[in-house]
Amino acid sequence: MSPGRFIALGFGGLILLGTLLLLLPVSARPGISVAPLEALFTSTSAVCVTGLLVVDTADTFSAFGRTVIALLIQMGGLGVASIGVGFFLLTGKEVGIRERVWVRESLNLSTLEGMVRLVKTILLITFGFELLGAALSYIEFSRHYEPLEAMGISVFHAIASFNNAGFDILGGFRSLEDYRGSVLLNLTTAGLVIFGGLGFYAMREIATRRSLTALSLNTRIVLLMTGTLLAAGTLLIKLTDRVTWLEAFFISASARTAGFATRPISAFSSAGQFVIILLMFIGASPGSTGGGTKTTTAFTMYRSILSFAANKTATAFRRTIPRESVLRAFMLSLMSLALVCLMTFLINVLDPRFSFLQILFEVVSGFGTVGLSTGITPQLTVASKLLLCLTMFIGRLGPLTMACLWVYKPAAHVSYGEEPVTIG
Repeated sequence: MSPGRFIALGFGGLILLGTLLLLLPVSARPGISVAPLEALFTSTSAVCVTGLLVVDTADTFSAFGRTVIALLIQMGGLGVASIGVGFFLLTGKEVGIRERVWVRESLNLSTLEGMVRLVKTILLITFGFELLGAALSYIEFSRHYEPLEAMGISVFHAIASFNNAGFDILGGFRSLEDYRGSVLLNLTTAGLVIFGGLGFYAMREIATRRSLTALSLNTRIVLLMTGTLLAAGTLLIKLTDRVTWLEAFFISASARTAGFATRPISAFSSAGQFVIILLMFIGASPGSTGGGTKTTTAFTMYRSILSFAANKTATAFRRTIPRESVLRAFMLSLMSLALVCLMTFLINVLDPRFSFLQILFEVVSGFGTVGLSTGITPQLTVASKLLLCLTMFIGRLGPLTMACLWVYKPAAHVSYGEEPVTIG
């Protein structure tokens, strides 16, 4: 089985298991029944670390159901390959080449070196950040809830934040609107989202090499693009809407695949929503818990366009960007754009009562595994909800991985003669 197919089947199996668990009577609050489509959509959104919802998590699911959702988010964020290798390590089994290849493919890495050490680092980083985030979140939530309930909310929120899943268990589809003035909770959530979106490989490099000049080209690009997008997003949202600097910074960080909001998305102007759409489409960095086309893809395209215009080779930080990386970046972006256009068109046909911008926002949010919503997702038709499920699934795996699922082995190499094609 190819690594891509294993990863796809792993995520699909996890979604199915989550759906069955959420359909159990014990998963719902007393007097509430969960429909199969609602369970499927919630499970898909959790495993794909998205956060788009058709039913409110707090008002619909019991403590058991919310625990199931938290575990689905955790496993979806870490990835089935990392979870599998972690299980091997706990049971003392040997991690073979096949398992290392799975991890490499799931994290979009180019080498098999240090895969086991990387998985150990991933688990330590994840649980370390989530423990710290839960402790800091508890300080705020304990002011409004009983200690035990505040602890449960804090743990759930930390898991959802670090894994860039916009789930909340505060009720009423409010997300973090009641805490828009809480500097502690805003910065804690944004910090978890940002570090979760950097990528595990980049975080390990930053922690071990401790010098900017010693970092790889990939990690330098990740840091540059993360800072640039955070600053640009904050400034543009502040210019387009009447929000505080804290609200602008928070939505700029959250739009990069987290999905939390301190004010309703429908309250933003069309220009503000368009800025958020761009941030959602770019998304987080490779090997992270976030989605989107990735920061390195946007940077590679930008540098290659500038270099092509100047008739030079694409470079960055005194390094040449490989031609294969440039082609991959453009291919991924075009496939992602084609998917977004197709899904937006189909849902517009199925649900013409909603505006084009509303539907485009939901589709990009699903593709980027973000979870921000204009509020129309629960009102969509059954077919549109299923299309959004498919969009989230493809967004979590990546369009290139989905396109290669049916490739069993490489085709025989055949060379053809070249002939120019007029472009432009």
